[in-house]
Amino acid sequence: MCTLAQTEGKAEVAGGKLRNLTLTAAFVLLCISVSLQGQDPRKPQTPIFRVGVESVFVKVSVTDPLNRYVTGLDQEHFKIFEDKVEQSINHFSQESAAISAGIIFDVSGSMKTNNNIQKAKNAIVRFLESGHADDEYCLITFNERTSLVQNFTRSSSNLRSEVALRQAGGRTAMYDAIYMGLDQIHSGRNEKKALILITDGEDNSSRYSISEVREFAKESDVQIYAIGEHGELGYGRSLIQNIVSLTGGRAYFPNSFNELDYYIDLVHAELRNQYVIGYSPTNKSHDGKWRKIQVKLDPPAGLPKLIVHAKEGYYAAKN
Repeated sequence: MCTLAQTEGKAEVAGGKLRNLTLTAAFVLLCISVSLQGQDPRKPQTPIFRVGVESVFVKVSVTDPLNRYVTGLDQEHFKIFEDKVEQSINHFSQESAAISAGIIFDVSGSMKTNNNIQKAKNAIVRFLESGHADDEYCLITFNERTSLVQNFTRSSSNLRSEVALRQAGGRTAMYDAIYMGLDQIHSGRNEKKALILITDGEDNSSRYSISEVREFAKESDVQIYAIGEHGELGYGRSLIQNIVSLTGGRAYFPNSFNELDYYIDLVHAELRNQYVIGYSPTNKSHDGKWRKIQVKLDPPAGLPKLIVHAKEGYYAAKN
C-alpha cells in the first residue's frame, strides 16, 4: 500500500553509481478526453499525427525498483529498435521542457463517494501550482457528457476557479472524454504534451468504443497518464492500462483517493525527468504503416534492474 509521503527519492547515475537525491514526490495519472457538452462526440478536425520517416523522437522515462526516476544516464546506455531492427541514435537529451497538459476530470455521481470530488480538486490544484511559467493547461470534465471547460491557457488561476465550481452527478462517459482530450491536445503550443485522467469509475455511457480511443491514441504524439480506483465491474483497470501503456505514459491505481497527492507529484516528476531519443529510421518507406518501437537499456555496472517507459510505436508518413 502506498503512503502519502511528501517527498520521494530520485536516483541519479554518476560515475557508474546510483546516488539518491531529494525530489518532490511523484504524481498521478492522467488520461483525458471529451466530447462537446450537449452534442454527440465528433471526430477530430485536426490532421492525424504521422512521424516523418526522416526523424523520430521518443520520450523515455527510467525508474528503479523503488519507482524513483533515474537521471544522469548517457546516450551509450540506450538502444532503440524499430520493428526489431536496431537504429542509430542521432539525438539525445534530458531537459525540463515546458508542457501542454490536458486535465480530464471525472465529475460523475460516483465521485461523491468518500468526498472523492474534493480530493481530486485538491490534487489538480497541487499539479497546477507545481507548474512552470511556460506550461499551459486545458480542462475537460465528464459525466455522461463531456465538456471542454477551458481551452489551453498559461493562467492556472482560471483553471483553479473552474475546478472549484465543479459538482458531481450523472453517469460516466470516460472513453468520450479521452477521445476529446486527444483531439484537443493538438492545439497545445508546447512540444511536450500529456493528458492526465483522474477518475474513480468505469465507462458506462460513452458513444466511442475502447478500440476507437486506442486507435486515436496510436495516431497522436501524446503521453496519457491516469489515476483511478478499480471499477466495481472489474474491467476498468485493464482497459485504462491498455491505452496508457501504448503512449508511453503510466496508470496508477491507489487504494483510495487519500493518496492522490502522492501520485499527482509522481506524474509531475516524470514529465520533468524524461530523456528524448531521436533517430532516422532505416526503413525509408512512406507506407503509413504502424512501426513498433522498443527501447532497451545497457546501464552502468552495479545498478539494480531499471524499467524503461516509452511509447510502443508510431504511424509512418504516407505519400
